[in-house]
Amino acid sequence: MRLRSQHAPHHSSGTEAQGGAMGKLDGKVAIITGGARGMGAAHARRFVREGASVVIADVLADLGAELADELGDRAFFAELDVRDRARWTDVVAQTVERFGRLDVLVNNAGIFRRESIETHSHELWDEVIGVNLTGIWNGTKAVIPALKAAGGGSIINVSSTAGMTGYAWLPAYTTSKWGIRGLTKTSALDLGQYGIRVNSVHPGFVRTPMTEELGDNTANVALHRTATDTELTPLVLFLASDDSAFSTGAEFIADGGESAGLPVHN
Repeated sequence: MRLRSQHAPHHSSGTEAQGGAMGKLDGKVAIITGGARGMGAAHARRFVREGASVVIADVLADLGAELADELGDRAFFAELDVRDRARWTDVVAQTVERFGRLDVLVNNAGIFRRESIETHSHELWDEVIGVNLTGIWNGTKAVIPALKAAGGGSIINVSSTAGMTGYAWLPAYTTSKWGIRGLTKTSALDLGQYGIRVNSVHPGFVRTPMTEELGDNTANVALHRTATDTELTPLVLFLASDDSAFSTGAEFIADGGESAGLPVHN
């Protein structure tokens, strides 16, 4: 096994971001899972504005195709259930064929099912672990050859504050999000020799279609509010860009202070 002592970040060939200004992701190509709505869609829009070409991968075909049309020639939609390993291979191949390379994978797709461990079914466990954790395993495995061919890249795994502490009524979800931490760290150690960086992002309570049923209880959040679906995007952009060239195997928390402890209540 050949180890590289240094690996320079990828620099673009000078492609300009929309609007004529140089962007942080000029010349890069990204796949974003769960990219049709919520945080994934927010990331896709910002990535294109920053000069990237983006593959919106999701099971929500209508929303994904609509977003790709909105974003123009530097985006396309690929229908993908992240549990489908064969389809992962197809999506990566389509990406390289369309845009010539792959530099970034944002493993954003996720689901949750609210049940006490006492009543949580085995079938729901398999579904949540399959999407949230095995889906990231599948994506990471699928993109390694393309990232190596590009000379390196960035894999960004979206976990949660539920990957930092326990939550009642979310046994499968919490387990999956803790598992992402471990998978991220071991992937970073294995892939660093190729200049491939792997980091995890841990959002707190973000207002998206997936969290609509949870209400607005922010009593344990220091900022006493939820985040909008665009507020995590600058962090994901940082990890996708060369600005984070020396960051790998790390956990980046953006939760309004929820994991810091118990906040003051006036």
